[in-house]
Amino acid sequence: MAETAQQDNGQQFKIEKVYLKDASFESPGTPGLFIGNQAWKPQMDLQLNSEGRKINDNVYEVVLTITLTAKQEEKTAYLIELKQAGIFTITGVEPEALGNVLGAFCPNILFPFAREAISELAVKGGFPQILLDPINFDALYTQHLEQQKASENKETIQ
Repeated sequence: MAETAQQDNGQQFKIEKVYLKDASFESPGTPGLFIGNQAWKPQMDLQLNSEGRKINDNVYEVVLTITLTAKQEEKTAYLIELKQAGIFTITGVEPEALGNVLGAFCPNILFPFAREAISELAVKGGFPQILLDPINFDALYTQHLEQQKASENKETIQ
């Protein structure tokens, strides 16, 4: 069932489809990690990226890419790479606001699906469930814009 959000100003947002575009699980440290009574205290490294592209009039695909590396005593326990995607119909949004919708609002929708898939992959790999903390995609998008603006200013000065 697709969800539609419509505001009084003519803006419309509709989730057409949410799907897993790509997933990879590697566990180079096994079976050694499963032998012995070593306490499971991994160091986690989480990398995020999102990108949106126009498919046709008012229809966009957004792909949230998450790479999670778990290391136990400097050895890679597992590496999960996941691309959670969605197709969205977006109308009535000003062009300058579209970046925020594609770069923050849509990833906020996709993240719970990605979090569940990552947890399932870890468990199926023989590791404890992983619960990723919520992510503020609005703040990340704002930070991205500030970095982009700073690099444009650097190019202008040089």
